[in-house]
Amino acid sequence: MLTHSTRQLTFAFRSCFCQTCGCPPFKAHTLLRPYSIEIPSVVGRTKKTQEKQKLEKSRSLQGLTQRNLSAVAGLLKGQYRPLSRFDFLDFGDLEEHTRKALACSSLRRFIINPDLAGLIAEKLDKDLSESHAVIFECNPGPGALTRALLNAGAQRIVALESDKTFLSDLQELKGRLDGQLDVMYCDFFRLDPISKGLPKPPIMHSEKLFNNLGIAEVPWIADIPIKVVGMLPQRNERNLLWRLIYALFECLSIFRYGRVEMNMFISENEYTKMTAQPGNMRHYQALSVLWQVACDIEVLHKEPWSSFVTSSKHGGLPKSMLPNDHLCLVRMTPCRNLFSNTLTTSNSAIFVMMVKQCLAKRKAKLIDRLDSWSPGSGEKLLEQLKLPHDILTGHVYPEQYKHLFEAMENSEEFTKSWLHDEILENTQKTGF
Repeated sequence: MLTHSTRQLTFAFRSCFCQTCGCPPFKAHTLLRPYSIEIPSVVGRTKKTQEKQKLEKSRSLQGLTQRNLSAVAGLLKGQYRPLSRFDFLDFGDLEEHTRKALACSSLRRFIINPDLAGLIAEKLDKDLSESHAVIFECNPGPGALTRALLNAGAQRIVALESDKTFLSDLQELKGRLDGQLDVMYCDFFRLDPISKGLPKPPIMHSEKLFNNLGIAEVPWIADIPIKVVGMLPQRNERNLLWRLIYALFECLSIFRYGRVEMNMFISENEYTKMTAQPGNMRHYQALSVLWQVACDIEVLHKEPWSSFVTSSKHGGLPKSMLPNDHLCLVRMTPCRNLFSNTLTTSNSAIFVMMVKQCLAKRKAKLIDRLDSWSPGSGEKLLEQLKLPHDILTGHVYPEQYKHLFEAMENSEEFTKSWLHDEILENTQKTGF
């Protein structure tokens, strides 16, 4: 019986330096996660020699590739050459990045580990070089994920950083590239403030941000123009989810520019509520219905809180009744067919308010709620939708709420004047 031992091989690319045109070197990224290869302990010298020859051949091919790239770069006569799949950015001084992250004055969680950054980049897209969507990275900090995304082939990244501490490092990284990275002093989560007057950076209006970046509006049914990547701030996570869903249904703020895809790390607690199903009276809420109607929701990855560097002044985990051991990377892709002749951006605020009022009491009968709005109309609407007369509001599926609203809109008997004052008040509170 053979016993096995594990040998770890760490592969690295040599840094690429062009002797002809003097292009700055592109340091290679050394994978910190070693590849473990199971090798029998009782192996002949021939087997070991073959493994060594394969390794040397791999290194030789890598060196040849880099030399060929440098030769091509010489023809550019002093211009920066764009990154290719063989040009890996290094991740810099990890200890220094960690020190800056720990010193951050606000509660933030940072991605510092290059392996984690590479894993996230892979989960976001198997081949970023084939995607034409602009990536908005929210609060990149030291830029570990930024580098991983660039190494994965991202064509254009906009780093929206709200802390001046990290801007110089990001600007330095931008200078090493050929237009793949824009750096903006901007807080994505405070775009389009409610207060009047001219906001001061990092607070900004989305219109100014998009104009500065040269990004134009596209039709809702077009392909995804922008992918937002980041972490929802822990302290006001739920408020931001509400703010985003209001903007989405009315095509305001960032959603003026098309079906902006959100790829956000959110707490396991909020993800559980967002994806809760009818009948779960504790967690199935209005926000669950609205996000499930508006978007295709997919969890791409779950990562323990301990994998992230947290600013030292705010190291505690949020309290929750639900399992909350992980941060969930969740993709929320707005549905291409969200809007119709009946549900439009003009009346979507009424739909949102209808859902909120129905699910305010999840154990109440839906027919009673409908009759309170328009006496005698509840039974007819439920029959039209083939729903039981005694169905509870907490047992109605998201798509059924959408169909219910469309039926109400097309009903001559139903009046919705009761909603107008509440919608006006809510609009003033959210700033949309």
